[in-house]
Amino acid sequence: MKGTLYIVSTPIGNLEDITLRALRVLKEVDIIAAEDTRRSLKLLNHYGISKPLMSFWREREDIRSTQVIERLYSGQSVALISDAGTPGISDPGALLIRKAVAENIQVVSIPGPSALIAALSLSGLPTEEFTFIGFLPSRKNQRQKVLKDLCLEPRTLILFEAPHRIIHTLKDVEEIFAERKAAVIKEITKIHEAVLRGTISEIRSKLEKTKIAGEYVIILEGKSEGKKIITNDILSEINSLMKKGLKRKEAVKKIADAYKVSKKELYDKSLTEYLDFSSSSQ
Repeated sequence: MKGTLYIVSTPIGNLEDITLRALRVLKEVDIIAAEDTRRSLKLLNHYGISKPLMSFWREREDIRSTQVIERLYSGQSVALISDAGTPGISDPGALLIRKAVAENIQVVSIPGPSALIAALSLSGLPTEEFTFIGFLPSRKNQRQKVLKDLCLEPRTLILFEAPHRIIHTLKDVEEIFAERKAAVIKEITKIHEAVLRGTISEIRSKLEKTKIAGEYVIILEGKSEGKKIITNDILSEINSLMKKGLKRKEAVKKIADAYKVSKKELYDKSLTEYLDFSSSSQ
């Protein structure tokens, strides 16, 4: 008889967030497959759980998946855990789950903490519909391409980001998404948990003045369907005000307030697109 694969969610910070069911399953299974056995031992030792551990890190996920399937075929029960949260969600595990399903092995979810849901609930942004992206590409050009593809998405967007890339990513987001509302949450459920809300530029400015550490979740407002498009007629009004003596920033503010459009986006377009429009109309 085949064993059962348990997908066990573990705390994303505070060890008290683990469920009673998760603790029972971890005590009952034959073996625990852990993303990082050293980190998982802290959790297991905290609750007095002693079970054989198998490392299940991403770089060896294919090989380890085959080994886990063999154990399941032999009748052993296996609990799959990641360093934090739910395996397979921006963590190793998805490949093993697909293989287990293909082999008609029973897969049971033991739900628990989720960084993306916790962050969304704290953000103050719309929660009715959202799109989870996970980690963006580390290379700037690839990251910007993904962000450009996402900028028209009307649903709330949820991203994960590492501390050494958070500022670079926010700069790219600001460039492409302009002054949309956002929230950045770091160290969820941990001692130094912090939530920053505001426009993307406001959040980036605050972050640059703080110590960058821990894991970050970025929540971005979706594109409003009612958002006004900046037309050439709007841009031409800026040009008219500047001819009357107003400075560009003053003219942009006046027109942005009148048409309810983003000041930053309008300012940027007034420097580029209107110049092209002007030259083509001559």
